[in-house]
Amino acid sequence: MPSITSLSFLTPGNFEDDHPYGGLEDTLQLFEFGEQLGYDGAWIRQRHLEHGVGSAAVFLAAASQRTRRVELGAAVIPIGYESPFRLAEDLSMADVLSQGRLQVGLSAGVPPHAELIGHLVFDGDWREYDLSYGRIARFTENLRGDFLGDENTVIRSPGNVQRPRLQPYSPGLIDRIWYGGGSRRSVRWAGENGLNLLTGNIVFADDSDDFQTVQLGLVQTYREQIAPARPGRVALGRVIVPTDSADQASRERYREYAASRHERTLKPAVLGDRRVLFAPDLVGTAEEILERLHADPLLPEVTELRLELPYEFGREDYEQILQDTVRLIGPELGWKAGV
Repeated sequence: MPSITSLSFLTPGNFEDDHPYGGLEDTLQLFEFGEQLGYDGAWIRQRHLEHGVGSAAVFLAAASQRTRRVELGAAVIPIGYESPFRLAEDLSMADVLSQGRLQVGLSAGVPPHAELIGHLVFDGDWREYDLSYGRIARFTENLRGDFLGDENTVIRSPGNVQRPRLQPYSPGLIDRIWYGGGSRRSVRWAGENGLNLLTGNIVFADDSDDFQTVQLGLVQTYREQIAPARPGRVALGRVIVPTDSADQASRERYREYAASRHERTLKPAVLGDRRVLFAPDLVGTAEEILERLHADPLLPEVTELRLELPYEFGREDYEQILQDTVRLIGPELGWKAGV
């Protein structure tokens, strides 16, 4: 039987092209609403060139001033566009402002839209830069807050003389770094390097064409690699859209959304030289969704569930989905609302 002790949600942070403030404010209010409902975590997607949040650090710093308890997450920041030191500075600052609530999800590899903006980010050919796991390793090392230079190295500023290191230094943030892993190689690396694991509704078909078989293998591989002294957290993501309190028009729209995405779950999609598998969306009454969740072999393997909100919906839809999930689904999985 599943025993979910942490329930979070991930939202895309959509806005209209000519009125970005409205959408961003809606998302901040959604974070507040989720906290009031008792969710344990509120996560934002980081998206470039889209109508979404281009800087998770900036958004989460703002969210930290609108909430008091809920964990604040980014899923995921493509490390390829980031300076490992400057990103560490920004996220450390946001973590201090949140009083230690940040959860930072990362991904490696060629970031989205590199052909369009790579030359705007890098000096020279972006293809020659290190876009691998090594960039994440440099970022996490910066978060450790080690002093720079030797023991005699100091910097002087008005009213202060100090040994130089990342400022502000937030000592607990290093343990709240996550990797969005979809392949055996990536989850192995995350485990070996002590990162927490985000696994959602997309995986690579390296070993099988069955989504659940692949994802279960990824979680097992991760746990084989993570140090027993620090087991690491594993959060499972699923697109969950309960229809119970939605009006008739919304129910039809939700089911049309699920139907439009069903075909992609029937066989692997080919992206470059990789094959990708998609999990089916869970759309229906709470009773129907719970039946499918109880049949999901991943649920008994995790204690943290992340509700992934669709890109296509609006704030009222999101609020209804969050409320129905808290009221009708979470408790049936063993979850209790946070206070």
